[in-house]
Amino acid sequence: MTPEPTTPAAPAHGLPAAVVVASNRASAGVYADTTGPLIVEALLGLGFEVGEPAVVPDGEPVAAAIRAVVEAGARVVLTTGGTGLTPTDRTPEATRSVVEREVPGIAEAIRAHGVAKGVPTAMLSRGIAGVVGTTLVVNLPGSRGGVKDGLAVLTPVLVHAAEQVVGSDH
Repeated sequence: MTPEPTTPAAPAHGLPAAVVVASNRASAGVYADTTGPLIVEALLGLGFEVGEPAVVPDGEPVAAAIRAVVEAGARVVLTTGGTGLTPTDRTPEATRSVVEREVPGIAEAIRAHGVAKGVPTAMLSRGIAGVVGTTLVVNLPGSRGGVKDGLAVLTPVLVHAAEQVVGSDH
């Protein structure tokens, strides 16, 4: 069983970050998103500067939202939703159309963490992680539990990864 990450992360010292929520129903106002605020809170706790989540339909709107926040200067973009197996889950494809280099270990670690916690459906997440320019982009699942598990994996490494993307020292 994989142990819970416990290494405290170094503060991000105000690095800009963004959250993109992929949800056809939340973007249409059918219900309020509850995963984006979890991610915002975690990013603020790590010292990132982050505003309200962008809530968009799955697919190309996700790619457009990622491009927009990258162009605005975000160093980290965390998405939530659209990583499953349903026909409308298109976040990995949208993200892949934007990223220049994938970072497979991040997505693999998130899936492995969920499975190790006894959530076998975590292996069904198709989320990816990658770099576009000087920005790290990571797809998280759309469930609150999946987001919490993903954040548990990311917290000890996210600031370091954001610094490495621009060539900062280890």
